[in-house]
Amino acid sequence: MPKKKVEKTNKSLNKRYNIKWITVISLWTFVLAILFSLISENLLRNFNSTFAFIILIFIVLLGVTFDTIGIAVASADEKPFHSMAANKIAEGRYAVKLVRNAGPVSNFCNDVVGDICGIISGGAGTIIVLKVVNTYGFKKVTIISVIMSAFIASLTVGGKAFGKEIALKKNEEILYYTSKILKVLDEKLQINILPDLKKKVKKKDKERE
Repeated sequence: MPKKKVEKTNKSLNKRYNIKWITVISLWTFVLAILFSLISENLLRNFNSTFAFIILIFIVLLGVTFDTIGIAVASADEKPFHSMAANKIAEGRYAVKLVRNAGPVSNFCNDVVGDICGIISGGAGTIIVLKVVNTYGFKKVTIISVIMSAFIASLTVGGKAFGKEIALKKNEEILYYTSKILKVLDEKLQINILPDLKKKVKKKDKERE
C-alpha cells in the first residue's frame, strides 16, 4: 500500500479516535463529578467539622495523587519496560500501554480527576466553614471563609508542586505501581481502562495492504 495512503488512513483513524475519546472523557467527567459531589457532600454534612476537615484533606490529596500519575506517565519512557513485557511480566505490558496512551491518561488524571477534586474541595471548604460557624458561633464568616480558601489553595498548589518533583524523578516507579493497580482491575474485575490504539492502527494497515 502506498505510503501516502497509509499516512492518510492513520490520520483518519487518529481523528476518529480523538473524537471518540473527547466524547467518552466528557461523559466520564459528567458522571464522576456527580458521583464525587454526592458522596463528598453526604459525608461532609453527616460528620462533624473535624471529620469533615479530614475528608477535605483526602479530596485534595486524591487530586494531587492523580496529578502526579498523569505527569509521571507523560514524562516516562517506555523502553525500560520492554524487557519486562518481553519476559511476560504483566506490569511491563501495562506500563507500555500507559506510556503509549500518555495523552488520554494524563488528560484523565490531570484534567478530569484533578479538576473535579479541585472543584469539590472548594465546595467542601464552604460546608466546613458553615459547620464551624454554626457550631462555635463565629460571626466573622468572611474571614473564616477566606482563610479556608487560602488553606485549600496552598495545600493543592504545594501538593501538586511536590508531586510534580516526585513524578519527574520517580516516573518509572510510579508507572510500575500504577500498572499493578491496572493489572488487578483488568484480571480480577475485568475492567480494561486503556485502549490499544497503535495496535489497532497497525492491524488496519496490514488488512488494507
